[in-house]
Amino acid sequence: MLWQSDPMIFSVLVEVQLRPGIADPQGSTIERSLPALGFAGVRDVRVGKAMRFTLEAVDEASAQAEVADMCQRFLTNPVIEDAVITLTAGVPA
Repeated sequence: MLWQSDPMIFSVLVEVQLRPGIADPQGSTIERSLPALGFAGVRDVRVGKAMRFTLEAVDEASAQAEVADMCQRFLTNPVIEDAVITLTAGVPA
């Protein structure tokens, strides 16, 4: 009989940003508006999105690979967006 380790629960944070060189109209609007609200000196505003969820996997490498696949296939537009994945191991499932 093969021994399998108990699955772990991982807390996942996926931060998505437009790739460098891709126009960010939301960031530009925010950057133009801040001085009118008294916030001077703000530059290079970029808007992104963040997704948080939990995932069950046998180890960190498997969790990382699964989330990367999710990003490639569904969570991002890989043509214009980059994702940064942060995993935090939790307790056994």
